[in-house]
Amino acid sequence: MSDTITLTGLRVFGRHGVYDHERADGQDFVIDAVFELDTRPAASSDDVVDTIHYGEAAQQIAEIVAGEPVALLETLAARIARALLADDRLDAVTVVVHKPQAPIPLSFADVSVSIRRERGAR
Repeated sequence: MSDTITLTGLRVFGRHGVYDHERADGQDFVIDAVFELDTRPAASSDDVVDTIHYGEAAQQIAEIVAGEPVALLETLAARIARALLADDRLDAVTVVVHKPQAPIPLSFADVSVSIRRERGAR
């Protein structure tokens, strides 16, 4: 059984992209994460140690986004998911990486990559 905790709209400056100017100038990325876990232990104990600490998870995500540049959103999302799944309480995680300032010479609202990773899955 999995319940979900959702973190939406975490805005972090990073230097990711295929083009040199994206890495040089940087831009804001927006991250959403859905944590799948059994929340019954936390509901019973009323103690944050029995659940995902979303503040700490947000900080972990921010450090990854602000860290070493990558070319692809897919790579960034995978790095975030892998780091989050190091928490044994999580059964799965969905990570969405938004790049609202992607270098597209047309009017658009957003570009995003969404991945879901399960514990133990390839």
